[in-house]
Amino acid sequence: MARVCEICGKKPSVGNNVSHAHNLTKRRWLPNLQTVRASVNGQTKTVRVCTKCLKAGKIQKAG
Repeated sequence: MARVCEICGKKPSVGNNVSHAHNLTKRRWLPNLQTVRASVNGQTKTVRVCTKCLKAGKIQKAG
């Protein structure tokens, strides 16, 4: 299962760890994804959504 927000499409970004000696090693920043039961097209569905979309109210939680 990919680490992608199903609403905005946010994915992991890549860069480098930088040590004090300026040695570079690859690293990833992962989005903060939460599994949420949401109402999608009138049906309850489990979706993986980033917390930014949750706080913005871009989905309607099933309740």
